[in-house]
Amino acid sequence: MQKNWYAVYTKPQAEKKVAASLTKKKLDVLVPMVYTKTKTFRKNKFVFEPLFKSIVFVYATQAETQVLKGTSGIINLLYWLGKPAVIDASEISAIKEFTENYRNIRLEPTSVNNEEEVNNYNGSSISIEGKLYAVKNKTVKVKLPSLGYYLTAELEEESIFVREIPAVQNYRFAHS
Repeated sequence: MQKNWYAVYTKPQAEKKVAASLTKKKLDVLVPMVYTKTKTFRKNKFVFEPLFKSIVFVYATQAETQVLKGTSGIINLLYWLGKPAVIDASEISAIKEFTENYRNIRLEPTSVNNEEEVNNYNGSSISIEGKLYAVKNKTVKVKLPSLGYYLTAELEEESIFVREIPAVQNYRFAHS
């Protein structure tokens, strides 16, 4: 049987526990984690939390999805048009790459499986390894059409020149 990436909806704040229990069942699991800045009474604090709230990505066969529903902490699979939503492997690799390379990441909703290109974004857009990126005003965007989100990261000026991506290295910021 063919394995696909599925999105699993979990109970609130149970992503890590669900991922641990699915890993014990020998399934490949992805919980993209990001640092977020939270303000406490006296200082700012950085917290490591899941990028997608209440969602865990699982690499499984169609038969293994039945086992997922019986796992503690899992509410259900995410469905699209009456079938479990299959997440494209290139989108999973884009999420992994994006969370490894960028810090200030946020999600922006968009329509699911929309054929609209990022070229409509009023900045420069480039394609790297089949993924569509847009760069404008110190932000980088990547579109995840099957999830209905843009991953957006705010960049520092120095970090954009350090990347090993030739198209982005030549990008310069206008100083005011």
